[in-house]
Amino acid sequence: MSNKEVMNDKKYNKLIVILSIAIPVAVAALFGIKIPAKLPVFLPPIYACVNAITALILVLAFIAVQNKKIKLHERLIKVAIGLSVLFLLMYIVYHITSDSTKFGGEGSIKYLYYFILITHIILSVAVIPFVLITYVRAITNNIEKHKKIAKITFPLWLYVAVTGVVVYIMISPYY
Repeated sequence: MSNKEVMNDKKYNKLIVILSIAIPVAVAALFGIKIPAKLPVFLPPIYACVNAITALILVLAFIAVQNKKIKLHERLIKVAIGLSVLFLLMYIVYHITSDSTKFGGEGSIKYLYYFILITHIILSVAVIPFVLITYVRAITNNIEKHKKIAKITFPLWLYVAVTGVVVYIMISPYY
């Protein structure tokens, strides 16, 4: 590895660490902020659709790379990252303007809901550095390391996207 590559890695690693900490901390902090403007409940189904589209794009990106369509894979991943950022922005806007909706189900469905919700939340935080590291390894042409971490990133990211939709569907009757 050349000196320039080492410097690039250090620069990207700092950015990855900063974003991996700053994003979850900012989201958590924003839950303590309430802006009096109340948004209608149209936003949650929109960001649930964004999650569904993200999941679809991730699957298409996986298929593209399996078929050696690298440029298509690259474009699809950029779209998936963009959709994830869009989701995050809408999620934040909704939750700083609206009270959280409580799940009203009972019995075993309640436990299933909370299991899915808790794993979704934990993995949505955990996947941030994985996505960033995987992306950086691709753009810096470190393809072998990219492939290695992508095997972890893809199922985590897909799980987060799919469970985001499932959580919405399960809680939607209580909005």
